[in-house]
Amino acid sequence: MLYIIGFSLAFFLALLLVGKKGKSVADVVLAVWLAVIGIHVCLYYFFVTSDIRNYPWLIGVAVPFPIIHPPLLYLYVAALTRGHLPRFWFAHFLPALAVCLYMIPFMMLPVEKKIEVTLDPRDYAIFFIVMSVANVLSGVVYIFFSHRLLQRHRRAIAELLSYEENVNLRWLQIWIYGMLTIYVAVLLGSDPIIFGLSSVLVMTIGYFGIRQVGVFSNAPALDDARNSLESAHILPSNESIGDLLFEQDENDAPTRKKYEKSGLSKEGADELHRMLLKTMQEEELYKESELSLADLAARLNAHPNYLSQVINEREGKNFYDYINNLRIEAFLKKIAEPDSRRFTILALALDCGFNSKTAFNRYFKKATGRSPSAFLQSENTQPVN
Repeated sequence: MLYIIGFSLAFFLALLLVGKKGKSVADVVLAVWLAVIGIHVCLYYFFVTSDIRNYPWLIGVAVPFPIIHPPLLYLYVAALTRGHLPRFWFAHFLPALAVCLYMIPFMMLPVEKKIEVTLDPRDYAIFFIVMSVANVLSGVVYIFFSHRLLQRHRRAIAELLSYEENVNLRWLQIWIYGMLTIYVAVLLGSDPIIFGLSSVLVMTIGYFGIRQVGVFSNAPALDDARNSLESAHILPSNESIGDLLFEQDENDAPTRKKYEKSGLSKEGADELHRMLLKTMQEEELYKESELSLADLAARLNAHPNYLSQVINEREGKNFYDYINNLRIEAFLKKIAEPDSRRFTILALALDCGFNSKTAFNRYFKKATGRSPSAFLQSENTQPVN
């Protein structure tokens, strides 16, 4: 039953993406990946529930599939964060093509010989050993690079935006962990567990994809953020958000090294920092829930890269932490006022610039080490819940 749910849901989700209006490149990649998962799980279910000797033309069809999934995961992450596929994306499927070409002589064998090989594959022992190693290596390598690409994207978001809801791709990390779990099962060599976990992964994709704005629906918050950065000439159209500020060092270079080639003088940095503090104090721009580095730089008539440098060097924080710390400070001032008891915690948080309860709770705990309710109880300050 689990396998039936898995491949049926995979095909259904792929059709949803095919029928989606305004599909992105990432949508197309995800649709293809879901279709491949569906076919793979369906073939396995057919093999374990039927007498394969009655369908000899299917023998060997599923062999290339395991080394197709990891590249599709990586290309989906790349397309989602960059808005386009990397150059020479088709090269990622050359190993699968090589396996298909190698399998041609086998697929041309007489029916009796194919069944004989299936029952006793000693003649192909070396090939299957190579395939097993290739499957594991492919999974490990592509999962690693998918994770790294996502982490770069998140670090860059913190440098460019004051919010992260619908743009930090937190849900995608769960998909990557799901793939990692499957390849741990591959090492154990248990097909029922592998395909059972594959079915669970499809359910996870369906759950988070439908729950997450912009995956199976048309509300591309990430595209909106990317477009706003492109229009402000911060982000070239051929780069990902993750590529923007982390070109020099994949591991995020220290601030001094990162800006050592900057054209901003000390005097210019001092003046820009003074303007930043003055503007934030007088205009309270941090109360704008979708404030970006581009927005703030435009208000200060400064280059975004210079403003990012000043915030990093003079405040010791990235843009996201700088703005949200100001929001927390504003919240703590408001909560100490006598009139604050008439308002809910969420109302006060939204008034200070947070765009959701989840975002406020997460950052409040990061900044203070306690949840808002625990903090307020300890301070004997409790507004309306």
